[in-house]
Amino acid sequence: MGLENLTSISEFFLLGLSEQPEQQEILFGLFLSMYLITVAGNLLIILAIITDAQLHTPMYFFLANLSLTDTGLVSTTVPNMLANIWIQNQVISYAGCLSQVYIFFLFGILEAFLLAVMAYDRYVAICHPLHYIMVMSPGLCVLLASASWIMSALLSLLYTLLMNSLSFCAEHEIPHFFCDINPLLRLSCTDPFINELVIFSIGSITVLVCVLCLIISYTHIFSTIWKIPSAQGKQKALSTCSSHLSVVSLYFGTSSCVYFSPPSTRSAPKGAVASVMYAVVTPMLNPFIYSLRNRDIKSSLRKLIWVRNICSPRW
Repeated sequence: MGLENLTSISEFFLLGLSEQPEQQEILFGLFLSMYLITVAGNLLIILAIITDAQLHTPMYFFLANLSLTDTGLVSTTVPNMLANIWIQNQVISYAGCLSQVYIFFLFGILEAFLLAVMAYDRYVAICHPLHYIMVMSPGLCVLLASASWIMSALLSLLYTLLMNSLSFCAEHEIPHFFCDINPLLRLSCTDPFINELVIFSIGSITVLVCVLCLIISYTHIFSTIWKIPSAQGKQKALSTCSSHLSVVSLYFGTSSCVYFSPPSTRSAPKGAVASVMYAVVTPMLNPFIYSLRNRDIKSSLRKLIWVRNICSPRW
């Protein structure tokens, strides 16, 4: 393609999930509801963990980080989408688009790392219970969480720099509700093969490391649970892992459909819908999964709500 067809664009147009005017109000109400539920649910879990001394353990320390990550992930995309629908303006600046790519992948990659770290925490708790407090020391917990944040920030920065190195044509409509890598690669006028190869390779290695950590941890966990003689003991051990396994399945299942599906099966509408599951629905469901299946969280939330009702003024 000739240089005359290339342009240094300053903005993109986010087409969203639908261009039909009659569907905009429905989408606005639906996504506003999901956003408020997600933020409220995750912040309640964080508040419960902070205020309840019984939850000051490694498992809940990582859960608080996960809830913060889910809040950040959904806040990166949904408020901008709601604002676009409200003011009927689909424009996002070039810098704003790349910033959204960076922040979105920061929280997206961080979630994968935290889920892997939480699997290791469950492995130590179930397979080496007598050494749990010594192994999962506060220092190690902070180190694992900090390493997850730093690695996520560096990988996300690399992805953003790779996207910034591309040239885009005058056609700059993104058939998506946020700036994601796949639709941006399709808009590139320059050959994105190297960028795509690097992104896919690093993404695959990151996912492989996390999945291997999950598989190895749960292989040892299930092996240990199998050796527990009583059915009650087995059920108790499994109950501490069920919430985590549900979140892992939901997160890796939906994200794999978005970023690791065969190119022949990808399309803009399917990609946008799949991204809703990965970027919006999953962060919304995580608080429900942990609160409904975890007696400690349910008990702490009840106490939190009860104290709030007692302390609130009555007129």
